[in-house]
Amino acid sequence: MEDGELDSQKHGERGPSLRRTAEFTAYRRRWFILGVLCLLNCSNSVLWLTFAPVADQTAEDLHVSLDQVNWLSLVYMVVAIPLSFITTWMLDALGLRLTLILGSWLNMAGSVLRVVGVLSFVPEWDRFPVVMAGQSLGALAQPLVVFSPTKLAALWFPEHQRATANMIASMSNPLGLLFANVFSPLIISKFNNLRTLLFIYAIPATVACFLATLGIRESVPPTPPSASAETSSSEPFLQGIKLLMRNKAYLILLVCFGSGIAIFTCFSTLLEQILCVKGYSNDFAGLCGALFIVFGVIGAGLLGLFVDKTKKFTEVTKINMCLTSLACTAFAVVSQIREQRAVVSAVCALFGMFGFAIYPVAMELSVECSYPVGEATSAGLIFISGQIQSIVYIVLLQALTKKLADSPISVCVAGGDANLSWKQAVLVMAGLCCVGSCCFVIFFHTEYRRLRAEAGATPNDSGQTDSDNPGDDSRQAHGNIDT
Repeated sequence: MEDGELDSQKHGERGPSLRRTAEFTAYRRRWFILGVLCLLNCSNSVLWLTFAPVADQTAEDLHVSLDQVNWLSLVYMVVAIPLSFITTWMLDALGLRLTLILGSWLNMAGSVLRVVGVLSFVPEWDRFPVVMAGQSLGALAQPLVVFSPTKLAALWFPEHQRATANMIASMSNPLGLLFANVFSPLIISKFNNLRTLLFIYAIPATVACFLATLGIRESVPPTPPSASAETSSSEPFLQGIKLLMRNKAYLILLVCFGSGIAIFTCFSTLLEQILCVKGYSNDFAGLCGALFIVFGVIGAGLLGLFVDKTKKFTEVTKINMCLTSLACTAFAVVSQIREQRAVVSAVCALFGMFGFAIYPVAMELSVECSYPVGEATSAGLIFISGQIQSIVYIVLLQALTKKLADSPISVCVAGGDANLSWKQAVLVMAGLCCVGSCCFVIFFHTEYRRLRAEAGATPNDSGQTDSDNPGDDSRQAHGNIDT
């Protein structure tokens, strides 16, 4: 390696193409940045789904309708869609550090404003707009943190850890959904007010902001952990968009997996409303949401480790999408049957295990089939597709409901306005899931472009250092030294 090339590598300059290097360096502080991103992602998803598990109670406390409560979740999709294009550009052009810090401040500001909205000095008719404003700030933060896992994995983690790192960061988002599903009903039932609930949820947002602002010092490590990290974001943003729009495999993934994201958004947002009319309590709905997420995280962990070793991104995604469709169909049936708690909870667990596990694998697949387009751009457009389809699906499913004249088994707190028949809506949801899965299985085919490029640029030495002192060439020369 030439001296000039080594010097540029040490100072973090990225060349225009993959080149063979003597050593790639993985830095231990990558785990701290991953931890901060996980906390931030978890906190933001808690803010998103705070009200869905207790929708009827929220409607009563804020003196609004259930449709208005649903908009506390839907605002995340509405705000995120136009902002997502800016976020993908920010991640690829301005860097990971600035993006995460800005996201952490918006997330904290939104959580604090929600608390202000339910304080006693705020008139009752102004509470919902103030809470909605806080939700909107959280929605502004969402794409800044949700788009970051693939970027962080590509820039800071070696090739054999990328899928695992992406899985850990991505699954912190549904972990926040788990906390919201479990703790929102518990806190409301114990304290019987939104103020305590919102104050508790503001604490992790504040901690994440503090850690991100003071702890993340740089966007990229001094030296790359892999060959492809040298050329991350090598394509300009607009040129990357053009390349993606001409990539048939990516477009199929964009539509089909975006539909899957929309299905899971509908499930998380509407679960309590679907179950309460059949006599299932808020606590049970929270349990089902928790099982959905816990088993999803378990499935994602297993699949993340598996694809890191085998690189079978396409096969894993296709199989799991088929199993997800079966689980969604089963949920559409059993959710309309009363007094079947064991069956409903088991189906929710399987739905999560097969469905949530796809997310980090599909995000890595989006990078593989679209390389050398920037990771934030390829993953971000899929997220945008999911958000757009989420709005359409939720509005569609709500329009398909029918008000029940009499529902003696209903336990919906909001009373008659919440006594709706969801039978037709959940069947349509299952149908949409099956159509998306079938289209993906039949039409999606791709080569792994990033892996192919890296195959021609592997390091000459077999090991990778795990270091926070890349300037010590004597340590690098021996490989696999943990300093």
